[in-house]
Amino acid sequence: MAIYNKISVIGGGAWGTALATMAARAGREVLLWAREDDVVTSINEVHENKDFLPGVSLPETLKATGDLGLVAKADVILMVVPAQFVRSVAVDMKSHLKESTPVILCAKGIEQSSGKLMNDVMKEVLPKTPLVVLSGPTFAREVALDMPSAVTIASKYQQIAQNVADTFGQPTFRPYLSRDVVGAEVGGAVKNVLAVACGIVAGLDLGENARAALITRGLAEMVRFGETFGAKRETMMGLCGLGDLILTCSSSQSRNMSLGMALGQGKSVDEVMSGRISVAEGYHTAGILAEIAARENIEMPIAGAVNKILHKGGNVTEVVQDLMNRPYVSEL
Repeated sequence: MAIYNKISVIGGGAWGTALATMAARAGREVLLWAREDDVVTSINEVHENKDFLPGVSLPETLKATGDLGLVAKADVILMVVPAQFVRSVAVDMKSHLKESTPVILCAKGIEQSSGKLMNDVMKEVLPKTPLVVLSGPTFAREVALDMPSAVTIASKYQQIAQNVADTFGQPTFRPYLSRDVVGAEVGGAVKNVLAVACGIVAGLDLGENARAALITRGLAEMVRFGETFGAKRETMMGLCGLGDLILTCSSSQSRNMSLGMALGQGKSVDEVMSGRISVAEGYHTAGILAEIAARENIEMPIAGAVNKILHKGGNVTEVVQDLMNRPYVSEL
């Protein structure tokens, strides 16, 4: 068993803070990088991330910094910045990082400018760095509070993936190994867009039948998209696909579902987005996901409907009615 003892977490949002807390709880030496000075000060002085994870006491052993050079000296690095910032942060970190230091990708999304998954973005910036994907049905607050969770650890570097599992695995944080990096990433990216759709259904008060149908048909879209790019169906039926989809479509704790709920209740996209400090990745992923689906001729009507509402000025009620009035087809 190989353990990484010196851990760095890049990203001071709720999920980065939760992962840092979990690692510190496992007895690791943890340093968290945050862009915001207030977050660094709050973690170091009062052991709480008041901006992004208020009310959760953090281990006193968890330290924070705004210096990328310091965090790059770790045994392993968790990249937990929002998906659209992964490239720029990786570029900034490149000169400080040893090529052999593994990076664990925890951001869920597709880069808008390139249409690339996070694994491919990182390969362009850090081509020799061993990459691992961590994804699964996890609300940050519950992980930070030591409530039971399970995740997928995906990498072509299976020994490194095993080391990551041994480093972070605990009775309340159970990792499962996979080689299917694309499947793990697709599940995490697509479910965010589908969660916005589920939120819209909830906001319109369309009922639980509609939500169950949307989750199931959304899973079919996720699988179609993933298989187009070489992902395995069974991966997307696991924790990082179906598991994550069920979680984010079932609770307003999900930033993406809460975004959709607000839209369904009559708020405009601008109103909802202007009042948020946390990133709802589904908002940023919807446009590029719909663009790729159209280009590759992948049938994704739910994702397309979300994109119409978020980025094309579509009326929520009219778009949902159009979706429900689609022609009847075979389920398979």
